[in-house]
Amino acid sequence: MDASLVRRVLMPVTAAVCAVALFGGCTGSPKESASPQSAAPKAANDLEADYQKVIRNVLPSVVQIQAGDSIGSGVVYDDKGHVVTNAHVVGAEKSFNVTVATGELELTAQLVSSYPDQELAVIKLDKVPQGLKAARLGDSSKVEVGQIVLAMGTPLGLSSSVTQGIVSAVGRTVSEGEGGGGTGATISNMVQTSAAINPGNSGGALVNLDSELIGIPTLEAVDPGLGGVAPGIGFAIPVSTVKSIADQIIKDGRVTHSGRAALGITARTVLDDSYQPSGVAVVSVAKGGPAQQAGIRPGDIITKLGSTEITSVMSLAEALASASPGEKVAVTYLRGGEEGRVEVTLGEA
Repeated sequence: MDASLVRRVLMPVTAAVCAVALFGGCTGSPKESASPQSAAPKAANDLEADYQKVIRNVLPSVVQIQAGDSIGSGVVYDDKGHVVTNAHVVGAEKSFNVTVATGELELTAQLVSSYPDQELAVIKLDKVPQGLKAARLGDSSKVEVGQIVLAMGTPLGLSSSVTQGIVSAVGRTVSEGEGGGGTGATISNMVQTSAAINPGNSGGALVNLDSELIGIPTLEAVDPGLGGVAPGIGFAIPVSTVKSIADQIIKDGRVTHSGRAALGITARTVLDDSYQPSGVAVVSVAKGGPAQQAGIRPGDIITKLGSTEITSVMSLAEALASASPGEKVAVTYLRGGEEGRVEVTLGEA
């Protein structure tokens, strides 16, 4: 997805406050002995009870984070006071005010590390309150389109808010613009959801009906025609990525294995005679890196990665986000006006 179509969902402290409502509904198959009229209310009541149970289980693990003049959300990761959130929530700040779901206790926290390339960060509470509850992590491989999900966080400054929807798609690769505090990250395997994701939801929890965290809400889609939010299209970082990055930050204080494929080049977008993006020019290659080992040189213009057309640095980043370190891929390029093709074993960013 083009960077212009998504934006981060961080909430300025001074933003206006709106009401957020929780909706739900379902149809059920009646038992033989029950009439359709009696079975439908029972199914709705059962689903309502499921929602309420999930909220009771998960909401104590969701916190509000104030970073400078902005508000976002976070999820308690363990009983040692680590909280995972989005990199754009913490921004350039090092210290934070954290409010627990009940709103009765405000705590302070310090940055452990931020990893903008994957839009994740970990902060640590200065004092761990009694009864702090870590979220239960789900399994990304079991997330399916059509699953009912709840998004929890601080949308529009309203702490401990919950919205409901379904998993609309999985495996999305989404790019975020750098303007207005965005990190410019290109993130693969994102979970798309219809649950309302509003400014302030960033870093919160996307959970299933088993009370398991399946993603961290991060981006909302923007209507390219109208420029406003595209309702019902939000994106969450999958829990598998959250766990990989958070575990490394907690253990080593930084990310040592990104899991992100790389060519080992610096590059710029090339425009054609009509001023349209038409490829990626290699500015430099890392010594001993994948591109150099395959014979790619500065000045080459990359036009394809595998079967994917490459027209810009952003399209190259999105193609690489869908690949894995160690994977072999064909790179098509122009050199002196002549087309060439080499096989590259991708490295790690």
